[in-house]
Amino acid sequence: MAVIAATGSDVAQGPARPTAYGWAVFALSFGLLISDYMARQVLNSVFPLIKTEWTLSDAQLGLLSGVVAVMVGLLTFPLSLLADRWGRVKSLTLMAVLWSLATLLCAAAQNYGQMLAGRVMVGLGEAAYGSVGIALVISVFPQRMRSTLSAAFMAGGLFGQVLGVALGGEIAASHGWRSAFVAIGLAGLVLAILFPLIVNERRNRVLAGEVASSTDVAPRPSLKSLFACRSVTLAYIGSGLQLFGAGALPAWMPTFLGRYHGMAVDEAGRTSALLFLICGAGMVLCGMASDHFARQRPDRKIALAIVYCLGSALALSLAMQCAPGGLQLVLLGVALFLIAGTTGPAGAMVANLTPLAIHGTAFATLTLANNILGLAPGPIVTGRLADSFGLLEAFRLIPIASVAAAIVFAMARKSYLSDLARIDQAGVQS
Repeated sequence: MAVIAATGSDVAQGPARPTAYGWAVFALSFGLLISDYMARQVLNSVFPLIKTEWTLSDAQLGLLSGVVAVMVGLLTFPLSLLADRWGRVKSLTLMAVLWSLATLLCAAAQNYGQMLAGRVMVGLGEAAYGSVGIALVISVFPQRMRSTLSAAFMAGGLFGQVLGVALGGEIAASHGWRSAFVAIGLAGLVLAILFPLIVNERRNRVLAGEVASSTDVAPRPSLKSLFACRSVTLAYIGSGLQLFGAGALPAWMPTFLGRYHGMAVDEAGRTSALLFLICGAGMVLCGMASDHFARQRPDRKIALAIVYCLGSALALSLAMQCAPGGLQLVLLGVALFLIAGTTGPAGAMVANLTPLAIHGTAFATLTLANNILGLAPGPIVTGRLADSFGLLEAFRLIPIASVAAAIVFAMARKSYLSDLARIDQAGVQS
C-alpha cells in the first residue's frame, strides 16, 4: 500500500525533552483516565449484590459490564474525529462531566433496565477519552518516549479498575452498592472541573510543534493515513485480539474469586485490586522494556509484543489447571502482568506510522479495534460461556485470543521496518 506523504505537521517530533507542563498534562489526563475506569469497573465489584437484588443471570451481568465497551467501540472513531477538529481539551472536559453524571444516575437505578440505560450513558461519555487523551499526552513529550507513555497512560485504566473494584467493594460492603456509584461519580466531576483550568489547547499545539505561529497552520492529512501501511493495520488487529483477556479477566475476577475461592465481596474486591495493580505495573514495565530494547532495533518492540501474548496465554492456561489456592493466584498474577503488555508497543506503532495532526483519530481507530475485538466481547462472551459451561471453563478459553494476537503481531513484524523507512522517506520529500 502507498504511504501518504508527510506534511510538516506529520513529522513533528514534539519537544526535545520533557517539560514540567507536559508532566502536568500527563498527571491530569492520567487522573481522568483513572476516574473513567473507576466509573466503568465499580459495577463489577458489586455484581453479587445486584445479581441477588434483581435476580439477574450471568449473561445480564456481562451485558451491564460489556455495554460500556460496546459504546466505546461504536463511538470512539466519530467522537475522536470531532475532538481533533473541535479541540481536545474542551472535548475531554465534556466527556468527563458526562460519564460522571451518568455514574450518579446508575446510583439511582431502580431496576435492570434503568441500570443498563445508565451504563450506556457512561459508555457514551467514555467513548473517546482514551484515544483523545493519549493523543494529547504524547503530543507534549519527545517521540522516543512513546511506548512508555502509551503504556503508562493506558495503565491508568488498570489503576482505575483497581480503585473501582477495591473502593467499590469496600463502600458497598459498609454503605450499600449505591453509595459506591455516588462516591466515584462525584470524584470524576471534581477532576473534570480542574482539567480545563490547567491544560491549555494552544500551548499543547505549540509544544507539539503542530502550530508554530498564529498564521502557520499545516494542512490536515487525509484519513487514508490511518491505514497507510500494512503494519499499522495489523497493529490495530493484534492489539484488539490480545485485549480480549484484558477485558474478560477484570470484569469477572471478583466473581471468580467469590465462586471458586469462597471470598466475600470485600475480600474478593481487595484481591482483585491487587491482581489489577500487577496488571497495571506489567503494562508500564512492558512498555518501558519496549522503548529500551527497541532503541536500535525498532522491530524488537513487536517481538516483545509476541512474547507478551504467548506468555499470558501460557500462564492463564496453567492457572486454570490448578486447584483454587495460592499457586493459581500466582499464575493469574503472571498472566495479568503480561496480558496488557502489548499496549505500549501497539501504541508506539500507531503513533510512528500515522500523522501527528490526526493522532486522536488514529488512537480512536486503535481503541475501536481494542473494544470491538477485545474489551467489549471479552466480558460478554465470557458471561455467556459461564452460563453454559461454568466460569472456570470460560476462563480456559481466553488464551485462544492471545495466541491469535501473537500470530497477527508476527505478521506485522515482517513489514514494520520497511513501512517505517517509506514513511521517513516521504517525510524527507514533503
